[in-house]
Amino acid sequence: MARQMAGAAQRVAEAAEALRDEKFNARRIELAEAALETLGELGFARTSLREIAQNSAFTHGVFHYYFSDKLDLICCCVRHYKAKCVTRYDEVVSSARTRDELTEGFLAKLAMTLREDARMHRLWYDLRSQAMFEPAFRKDVLEIDKSLEAMVWRIATRYAELARKRLATSPAALYALFDGLFQGALLRHLANDETAIPEFLDEVRRVLPTIC
Repeated sequence: MARQMAGAAQRVAEAAEALRDEKFNARRIELAEAALETLGELGFARTSLREIAQNSAFTHGVFHYYFSDKLDLICCCVRHYKAKCVTRYDEVVSSARTRDELTEGFLAKLAMTLREDARMHRLWYDLRSQAMFEPAFRKDVLEIDKSLEAMVWRIATRYAELARKRLATSPAALYALFDGLFQGALLRHLANDETAIPEFLDEVRRVLPTIC
């Protein structure tokens, strides 16, 4: 009986701890969402925890309680945002029944994310560049890069299936190609080049048939 009671008490304690962890992580995500706007506007180097707090509904002390430092907050922000990004094209991939449907759906999503999420993408590239110098970023950046590579590969695999062909490239090479095109279009778009997005879409349209 005593052993059963001890076991039950341990399970209750473990459940309570798991609930605390869940609430703690949920709060971190809430704060990360609040910080993204400021980080996307100012970038890594020009933003402090105090500045983020001043542009949100939360105090500086709250951010310090949930994040060890600015690096911790930024890693959480980008992981959270990119976790949503990597599923952006899944509906297009699953619903397309022809290459043309997949192509047009993919291009429409690319145009939308460039127009609506430019600052968030800018923050991602900022973080990836900082990872060259800041060891604290590297693990997260490498993991995010892998998830984005897998996202591109899912699109390419479905495109090849619809064409009844085999892909003629590797996941890494294909990701490098699309990422390079996307980053170039983003920079031009941020520079108010009105031709950036349509020319990027035209380039992707030309590239897709060459991958398989």
